[in-house]
Amino acid sequence: MRAMLFAGKGKPLTLVDVPRPQPGSHQVLLKVHACGLCRTDLHIVDGELTEPKLPLIPGHQIVGTVAQFGAAVTQFNVGDRVGVPWLGGSCGHCRYCQAGKENLCDEARFTGYQIDGGLAEYCVADTRFCFPIPKNYPDEQAAPLLCAGLIGFRALTKAGEGKRLGIYGFGAAAHILVQVARFQGKEIYAFTQRGDTAQQQFARELGAVWAGGSDEMPPEPLDAAIIFAPAGELVPTALKAVVKGGTVVCGGIHMSDIPSFPYHILWGERVLRSIANLTRQDGEAFLAIAPSIPIETVVHTYPLEKANEALDDLRNGRYTGAYVVRVRD
Repeated sequence: MRAMLFAGKGKPLTLVDVPRPQPGSHQVLLKVHACGLCRTDLHIVDGELTEPKLPLIPGHQIVGTVAQFGAAVTQFNVGDRVGVPWLGGSCGHCRYCQAGKENLCDEARFTGYQIDGGLAEYCVADTRFCFPIPKNYPDEQAAPLLCAGLIGFRALTKAGEGKRLGIYGFGAAAHILVQVARFQGKEIYAFTQRGDTAQQQFARELGAVWAGGSDEMPPEPLDAAIIFAPAGELVPTALKAVVKGGTVVCGGIHMSDIPSFPYHILWGERVLRSIANLTRQDGEAFLAIAPSIPIETVVHTYPLEKANEALDDLRNGRYTGAYVVRVRD
């Protein structure tokens, strides 16, 4: 099969021919149709996430159809269309897994990081961490739901019930999240890099009541804020923007160092928290409501052999919405 292979930090992905994988007892072999790219993929290829399996086939927002399955698989059949997210497996027996917090498992393994991912014509995945894809979503529109959508959804659930929600960094996750939040009756305040009028206009088109630079204060105090941009300096900024008792959620897997800040901007029972990965319950809940909203994803697509171009465009924020590699038509 054809695959885009990552050999280590600083090296571009290489299009190679590799043996097609075979599914284990609890796995399915998927014929990959599309694979979304997000900032986590950049953190891997840029060396900010430091423990990838090498060589590695990246990609963790995978949509494909079952081509073969292992002996213990009972929930999927050949031809079923499924999605594969970032969390690819957990131990199942630690204190976190037993409490339904498998996203915190110390032995968790991640798709496109420790497990070969979806920038290939085929991949294998543990069926316990696969989700049926809603029928009314084309492959490339469904792919961003599997990370950008899921992480955004988890971040939103941890942000509380307040009405005014700030979103710092208006990329793939934000453009999905704003649709869920508006469905819940929230007001959205979008923060982008200063001068990024395209992203600000995109946010307004999706229903944000205000859009401005990330160094600006919103016109109204926020009840909560979610930070998707991997910039630690935004944490004090967001804390200043939320009301007493408000919550600031850091939604990324990697962030630059948070600078020191005066205690008074945290005081007043403000909450600062992070989001780590996702759980299967998140996936089931989010994909169940997505068609009801309905969530519409804006995507920019690339063929498999242009995955490096896609990563470069993502790194430089050249397009609004999500970036998706189309593996097959």
